[in-house]
This record gives sequence, C-alpha cells and structure tokens, in this order.
Amino acid sequence: MSNNRKLSLDELKRKSVEENLQSAKMPVVVVIDNVRSLNNIGSIFRTSDALGIERIIICGFSGTPPDREIHRTALGAEDSVKWQYLESTLTAINELKLNGYIICSIEQTAASKNIRHFFPKRNEKYAIVFGNEVKGVEQSVIDASHMSIEIPQFGTKHSFNVAVTAGIVIWDFFTKLTPVD
Repeated sequence: MSNNRKLSLDELKRKSVEENLQSAKMPVVVVIDNVRSLNNIGSIFRTSDALGIERIIICGFSGTPPDREIHRTALGAEDSVKWQYLESTLTAINELKLNGYIICSIEQTAASKNIRHFFPKRNEKYAIVFGNEVKGVEQSVIDASHMSIEIPQFGTKHSFNVAVTAGIVIWDFFTKLTPVD
C-alpha cells in the first residue's frame, strides 16, 4: 500500500479565518492595478492567503469583495486576507512609500530586473504591483516604483495571465523570504 495518499482536511490543520488574520505574515503587500477579471482577483486572494501576504490593496476599476465571481475563485480567501480599496494606484504607492515599502512593479521594462536575479532582503518591506490583463501596470505607476521585475519568458507570447503572474511572483518572494522548515 502506498504511503502517498491524499491528506484529509483534519490532517491539513488549516487555520480558521480569525487565526489566519492574526498570524505572522510576510512583509509583502499586493497591489492590484486596474485588473478587470473578478476571477483573477479571486485567484490573487487565494494565493495571497496560501502564502501569507500581509494585505492586498485593490485599485482603480478592479472589482472588490463581496462579489460572487471573486468568491468563486477565492473560496473564502477574501475573508481571510486583509484588503482595502483605493481609487488611485498612485495614492496607494505613495502611502506605501511613506511607510517604508519598496515598490516593485511586475512588468517588462527597459530596466526591469529578471526575477531569478532579484533577492528581496528579509529586513525590508515590499509592495508588488500587478497590472491590467491587457495594458499591464500603468506607466505612471512604473515611474513611481523603485524597480520593475519581470519573469523571463521564452515562447511566442510574452505575457502570463495576471493571476498566474501573481502566483509565480508571490511564490518567489515566499521562497526567498521564508526560512526553510
């Protein structure tokens, strides 16, 4: 008999929503810049919950909870991750800067740093900005950021879905900022 069986829900020892809200987090804030798809927003909530993001700031015309479409992909993570809405992404960036965050736009730019060569420091706080599905992060937001980080891509398409991008980037920050068990 294989010992590679799926774990039961009891064996996973999941935190309650309240326990998760009170638990220690990575010093990372996710900023959602004009993301149209509510399913993408829900997916970003779910990834943020799983990997211990400090909070999410939703900006522009991006949808916010409570919303049935967000809930469908977030599966309740919209309740277990702190979030706020700000109309202007630049306002969010400026507030984060005032509070000591290093702003990283996730975008392909002339000066972007390959994520494989970016190593966040454990004693710093970061905000990672994810942009619109078609237009990406707005240029004014890139200009206000400390840096741009890109994921190398080798096919005919030079973009990932924003929720996939968030998963890759948040996981990368998690692996680089969190001690290995």
